[in-house]
Amino acid sequence: MMPNQPLGGNEMPRFGGPNTFMRLPAAKDAEGLDVAFVGVPMDIGASWRSGTRFGPKAIRAESAMLRPYNMGTGAAPFDGLQCADIGDVAINTFDLKDSVLRITKAYDAILTSGALPMTMGGDHTLTLPILRAIAKKHGPVALVHVDAHADINEHMFGEAIAHGTPFRRAYEEGLINPQKVWQIGLRGTGYTAEDFNEARGWGFNVVQAEEIWQKPLGPLAEQVKAQIGETPVYITYDIDSLDPAYAPGTGTPEICGLTTPQAVQLIRGLRGLNIVGCDLVEVSPPYDTSGNTALTAANLLYEMLCILPGVPVR
Repeated sequence: MMPNQPLGGNEMPRFGGPNTFMRLPAAKDAEGLDVAFVGVPMDIGASWRSGTRFGPKAIRAESAMLRPYNMGTGAAPFDGLQCADIGDVAINTFDLKDSVLRITKAYDAILTSGALPMTMGGDHTLTLPILRAIAKKHGPVALVHVDAHADINEHMFGEAIAHGTPFRRAYEEGLINPQKVWQIGLRGTGYTAEDFNEARGWGFNVVQAEEIWQKPLGPLAEQVKAQIGETPVYITYDIDSLDPAYAPGTGTPEICGLTTPQAVQLIRGLRGLNIVGCDLVEVSPPYDTSGNTALTAANLLYEMLCILPGVPVR
């Protein structure tokens, strides 16, 4: 049976049709899928600008512009993988702790079905409960974390779980292999001079933005692949890793970030890794008046789809 295909622009105008990722078929659950696109519409873990609860809806809307074949790499994801959009996790918008439990439960079900989850966020809190589910299936995983921020705070306003703490909690809980964690694009100001060094002490590989200004990121991707090897790896991509000139619609923007060509180079260079899940987080449509941030997010999520195991190259 032919895998599901996105609804084409000559079958239905791109401004019409279903509001699913790339206008793929909607599914009630992940059974029978290789890849499940899922939204986590939350911003109750955010500490500055709100609005990421509308991120999944905006990413889906802008993804209507995308076509099935990757003309840069030849990747044909819908020729090799059965994909569908299974909708959103029903978070508790009044209770962050309950929402975290709900997310893990939802991802337990996705992973039990055998599907690989590709997530549209939502604030970065959501990666912790996803990693809790991922680790149950795969054990401690490698992590490629592209972000302006390290997200390793001890607490935020006394809370152990928020969008600035997920990777400290993941490290403490043994969800990730610290020697195979790559944090790429960190920059900006800090609370102390050692803000980025604590994670280095745990074994994390930290690549600050200044180290990669004006450089192609293919060589860095090769370095990441060589170090991670065959270990199952989760990719978490915060849209604020990009310079706000490219992605202004985010909750905590920082200047001097990655360009969109660098972002695509990095993702394409990771092809060959044993990827077990991906997310794209922190799109905040109220600050994205042109829709360009959500469009960029949709394209980056598509590029991650194109490097998954099992995707043929034509």
